[in-house]
Amino acid sequence: MRSSIAVALLVVAVGVMAGEPVPFDSPRWEFRAEESRVEEHQGRQSLYLRGGLALVDGSDFVDGVIEFDVSFPRGRAFVGATFRVEDDANREEFYIRPHQSGNPDANQYTPVFNGLTAWQLYHGDGYGVAVDYDFDRWIPIRIVVSGSRAEVYIADLETPALFIDDLKRTPARGKVGLTVANFGPAHFANFRYVAVDSPPLVSTAARDRTAPPGSIMSWQVSTTFDEQSLGEGSGAMPAAVKDGLTWDTLRCESTGLANLSRLRVLERGANTVFARATLVSDRVTSTGLAIGYSDRIRVYLNDQLLYRGNNGFRTRDYRHLGTIGYFDEIILPLREGSNELWLAVSESFGGWGVQAALGESEGVTVAE
Repeated sequence: MRSSIAVALLVVAVGVMAGEPVPFDSPRWEFRAEESRVEEHQGRQSLYLRGGLALVDGSDFVDGVIEFDVSFPRGRAFVGATFRVEDDANREEFYIRPHQSGNPDANQYTPVFNGLTAWQLYHGDGYGVAVDYDFDRWIPIRIVVSGSRAEVYIADLETPALFIDDLKRTPARGKVGLTVANFGPAHFANFRYVAVDSPPLVSTAARDRTAPPGSIMSWQVSTTFDEQSLGEGSGAMPAAVKDGLTWDTLRCESTGLANLSRLRVLERGANTVFARATLVSDRVTSTGLAIGYSDRIRVYLNDQLLYRGNNGFRTRDYRHLGTIGYFDEIILPLREGSNELWLAVSESFGGWGVQAALGESEGVTVAE
């Protein structure tokens, strides 16, 4: 009964929305793309878009419903919508990967913080879903946004294909629009939206996003510096690297993930930060440390390099996506008292993050 009421209310919202189309020749559109033009495509007035954004000025959207039709050829592309756009570098995004049709990563939800998407950090259940696409045909898309959750309907407007149970950005007013990355283009038609406070969702099941035992849930994060300043050798950390760094606290998400782009901007020559924590041991001992990172890491304990790793796109084999996970584990030799754990995390693209969990070791704590 509750589900049927929710569907009915959603239909009402969509009905209101249908009266608010935004034609692509409207002066409300702001085009920030390498290519954009209004043209006839497959019998409809459409927007051809490649390499950027098309935003609706004054859309002032927090919650509500976004609908459009999209057509794309078979091939590599990243095609979708963006909402709650604070500015070009800070927004929510959902896109389709035509070249992954039928695969678990056929589409993607990602937040954008400081210009960096984070598909390597947010992957799997709740962030993407397997869908088979029809190429060179119009596909209807509906996105229903409600607080920290959203549903995405693809082709079938009766049943959501994807339930996003944890939108990563704090809900805030912003623009809505369309996005196509700098690969294959797409055509869009029939774009419309409506702002509705807390529209009902059909999906309700909450997913377990609990951090594993022993997770370090807060880091001191340095300002950025050049990865090359760490050198190529092993042994002690170069002392000069520490000069001039300032620090901010970053609390992890419920999963234990620290999305470093929440704090820092990735730039050429400034692609690395330290995430540091103090481990306190009541005796000389050792403990395991499971780590996940994107893209590259160096683990220092008390200024000594213990580990270097590379989890970047296609670094481990040609199909390796570089998605984050607890794929690496090292042993930390702890002295009695305070031990400084510094993780140098370097980024190229796709998500700048780190997570770490201590193994069972009596008498070892993380200092507040």
